[in-house]
Amino acid sequence: MDYAIRERDADFLLKEVFDVQSSWAEIDEFSHLTPDLVGAVIAEGGRVAAEVMAPLNELGDEHGCQWHDGEVTTPPGFKEAFSQMTAGGWLGVSGNPAFGGQGLPKSIAGLVEEMFWAANTSLYLYGTLTVGTCLCIDAHGSLEQKQTYLEKLYSGQWTGAMALTEPHAGTDLGIMRTKAEPRPDGSYDVTGTKIFITSGEHDMAENIVHLTLARIAGGPAGSKGISLFIVPKFQPMADGSLGPRNGWRSGSIEHKMGVRGSATSVIHYDGAQGFLLGEAHQGLAAMFTMMNYERLSVGLQGLGAADLAYQAAARYAQERIQGRSPEGPQNPGAEADSLLVHPDVRRMLLTQRAHIDSCRALAVYAGMQLDLAKYAQDERADRLSQLLTPVVKAYLTDRGLECAVMAQQVLGGHGYIKEWGMEQIVRDARIGQIYEGTNGIQALDLVGRKVLRDGGRTLFELLDEIRETTVDDEFVSELDQACDRLEATTRSLLRRAQEQANLPGAVSTDYLELVGMTLCAWMWARMATLAPADDFGTVKRETARFYFARLLPRTLGLERSIMADASVVMDMPEALFTA
Repeated sequence: MDYAIRERDADFLLKEVFDVQSSWAEIDEFSHLTPDLVGAVIAEGGRVAAEVMAPLNELGDEHGCQWHDGEVTTPPGFKEAFSQMTAGGWLGVSGNPAFGGQGLPKSIAGLVEEMFWAANTSLYLYGTLTVGTCLCIDAHGSLEQKQTYLEKLYSGQWTGAMALTEPHAGTDLGIMRTKAEPRPDGSYDVTGTKIFITSGEHDMAENIVHLTLARIAGGPAGSKGISLFIVPKFQPMADGSLGPRNGWRSGSIEHKMGVRGSATSVIHYDGAQGFLLGEAHQGLAAMFTMMNYERLSVGLQGLGAADLAYQAAARYAQERIQGRSPEGPQNPGAEADSLLVHPDVRRMLLTQRAHIDSCRALAVYAGMQLDLAKYAQDERADRLSQLLTPVVKAYLTDRGLECAVMAQQVLGGHGYIKEWGMEQIVRDARIGQIYEGTNGIQALDLVGRKVLRDGGRTLFELLDEIRETTVDDEFVSELDQACDRLEATTRSLLRRAQEQANLPGAVSTDYLELVGMTLCAWMWARMATLAPADDFGTVKRETARFYFARLLPRTLGLERSIMADASVVMDMPEALFTA
């Protein structure tokens, strides 16, 4: 399926909507970034996505991965494409320059990641796990560990994976059983079984570095006793060469609904040598460095799926002739008009575009907060990035599946047929709502850890920023009302949660949806206000009007749902759920 990069959209967001150059002015690490350089990065990333990755998307789904006696083979062409992708340094776009990374802002890296996800989700999964591994080692590793692993991971010579989930322990990592026994040399023997390990075993790199959670013998019970270990497939030698094979293997690969070109293994650790990463018994905190990156990246995965599906649906609707306009024939020389004369087809396409463009803007804004927090030590930006992480992960992946299904509907019966590629996008998009913490967990994180814990302080500061933004008059009233609605709902939640222990869990998914829709309304108001007087600007203004008129009113229903008591969710006796 063809993929066209959104180069103009990226340029518009970076230069006009957010003026990122101004936010970088006080950051020495970004002083070399000119608009031309940033534009070249986006353009070249798009070329790699469109020309190297996209042509293998459907092929990877058709062939899938193969397992034989512990060895995993990826689809034809994947290894060569991965080599081309990594040769350009794309795994180190925002990596530490001291160890071979490029040190570019997250706001830039996110736009590149979106294109990679859209072009070939299965192929980029091998990349994103490597990027997350680098972030975790860079944040928590010793100098020796950084020198040993980072450059080879950034280059793609080695790849990364994270091993958390066990057959009996998914979200509840406190009950995990994988053990780590100390060795005399300071390393550990790691023993246990992990499942759902993306990129855990494959044939695209000479070494695979697992970041593995395990419990040190004699350590505290529960999540406080979990430590994080570097467990490579082959032991690195002092001269940089590969030593003996380590004591873990792939027991099987999963047969999945989608992302079939991505190898997901059961991994058996049998006394594998592991090296402590960070402090003992602090593994969960260290792993969240990687998890939080992956959650933002998976949000971009949802966005990429949505845009790929929209592009195909919009082309189809323009080319497919079917029926006549309610206003009479618009193409009298042909036997029918295009699908775009039908209001309901336009509704579906506009809904997709309204979600995609505003979610892209929200992702860039979130990336800017990460940049300011990391490089400018901006405390408010750090709090904002933490608030936005679960929203970006859950809201964007929810929209990813919604838009993919809606695009499939535009194609009608052809959307259900494999040859058109749309059903693959639907299947691939589905996983984004499940892994890296299900979207229900993201919603609980937003309400419990981000809003209730600080009494709504960060959320209210964000609402103040929205209200202070200068936007065109036609959007002011509706945007103010949306902010007031979110503020009132949040204050009610803060008050009632003290009396109803189940309330946060009962309303969290609706609350995250309300936050996401309000933030996207803000993005649309900004984009429409700054849109140029050309066709590109017309698309922005018309889509913004559609969002405010047809989508934003959904927040009225969300507000009413959140105001309901937890009892309507909890009063049903457990036994009656199978009655």
